[in-house]
Amino acid sequence: MSTSIRLTRLLAFSGALALLVSFGESDAEEQIDKGLVGKSIYTSRELGWTIEIPKGWTVVSEDKLDGLDKKGLDAIENVAGSIDYSGLKHLISFSKNKFNIFQSTSEPFDIEYEGQWEENNSALRDLLLVTYKDQGLRAKASEISIENVSGLDFQKYEFTIYSPKGSVIINQLMYSRLINGLDFGVAINYNNEIDKNILLGVWRSSRFDSNYNNK
Repeated sequence: MSTSIRLTRLLAFSGALALLVSFGESDAEEQIDKGLVGKSIYTSRELGWTIEIPKGWTVVSEDKLDGLDKKGLDAIENVAGSIDYSGLKHLISFSKNKFNIFQSTSEPFDIEYEGQWEENNSALRDLLLVTYKDQGLRAKASEISIENVSGLDFQKYEFTIYSPKGSVIINQLMYSRLINGLDFGVAINYNNEIDKNILLGVWRSSRFDSNYNNK
């Protein structure tokens, strides 16, 4: 496996590994990017992106995210070798419980040739699938498709993770797009249709400033 893959969707993998980790609420808002306004609205100035945090869901603190990163990175490096993810930045993450989580990240991405970002996104999908299997998890990945979110086209694919007995443990929807030289990634983890619809609802109704929409 190539170790040059950019890792904005690493957090989705970390979230699946952390199914038994309880998320804390203490001082979470103080540890998230200062784009968070009040208790319910988050804005990323560098992306021109605004999203509403659903009522009753908890903002995940940065120290918790760092711990999840470590678990995910260790598992990925077991497959791919040493990886530099120093440019990875946490944006907003919130959870209802350990199975239903919204996570978002950004990472600088310098394009050296046409199609490089698309190749990277496909390679990351394959790497995550191999890593799940290396951890003893049976996983299935969908093909990459395009979904328009608030006027912008995002690449999207989905993982389904199964228990040893064949039942579904968790589903993961992965969205990504280049915005202003940043590889922007969103991961939605869910285990039921109600929470899936809540998370997709706030994501699809989030807004992007038209001045920021260039690649």
